[in-house]
Amino acid sequence: MDIRIDHLTKYYGSQAAVDDISFQVSAGEVLGFLGPNGAGKSTTMKMICGLIAPNKGTIAVGGKSVSDEPGEVRKMIGYLPESNPLYEDMPVLDLLRFAARVQGVPKDQQLLRIREMVDVCGLGDEKHKKVGELSKGYRQRVGLAQAMVHDPQVLILDEPTTGLDPNQIVEIRSLIKELGQAKTVIFSTHILPEVEAICDRILIINKGKIVADGAPSLLRAQAQGEFVLQLRVEDAARDTVLAGLGTLLEVASALPLGGSLERYEVKGNQGTDPARAIFQLCVRNGWTLTEMRPLETRLEDIFRDLTLN
Repeated sequence: MDIRIDHLTKYYGSQAAVDDISFQVSAGEVLGFLGPNGAGKSTTMKMICGLIAPNKGTIAVGGKSVSDEPGEVRKMIGYLPESNPLYEDMPVLDLLRFAARVQGVPKDQQLLRIREMVDVCGLGDEKHKKVGELSKGYRQRVGLAQAMVHDPQVLILDEPTTGLDPNQIVEIRSLIKELGQAKTVIFSTHILPEVEAICDRILIINKGKIVADGAPSLLRAQAQGEFVLQLRVEDAARDTVLAGLGTLLEVASALPLGGSLERYEVKGNQGTDPARAIFQLCVRNGWTLTEMRPLETRLEDIFRDLTLN
């Protein structure tokens, strides 16, 4: 189920929390929504869910307008807010049963859905405890189960792995990735490796405006501007290798790396990948190419470059 956002704007007083943004998320896509604190991520997510109204712009989920049909849209969305408010006096099973009833799950399907959520979210050992007796990590799992109990086609997850231990984070990552094969998922996080592990696409927002949108590999390529390789070439003198690399049209520069006579850093000319030409050069000259790996711009560096202004 797709999401379409056009010229979305939200003001708090005179400040534009979200400033005329437009984007689309396709069915079966996992979108990582990134940005520094106060960038407008949570506000955008709340507007998609119909919890707050925009000042301008339109939002459509599965072709239905959030403004015109808020009730119908909410049935299609599972939302886990950053604060994850829960009724602490309720046992986990009672809370999930309550959530299923509120979300309109048919009575004859409620028990099955609750059992599935307990299993999927790893709540089996804690299901009879009151929510207030759970650790922060397990409360987060309960919030995720509550968001999914009605089997929504769209999941909006605001910092879903907050408070989880490393093992739980891996489990939730796997769950989100699996869910993304059949559902549309938007989730925000400050853990950038998490985005690379899960997302098909990244959208970065800063000061209410979209500053980057694309697959992780595309964002790196745009930020890097040139292809950089590290090589290890044996059976040839350093000066000979550097001279040979200098003859290739695809190579902008080639430098020896400190500490080894056999290692080099090669930069390709704009828009080129010099790997094939380097391999062919080594074959022609009888050199042994024992290593060739690309150096990519880190996602952390891209994020900082786009948001530190």
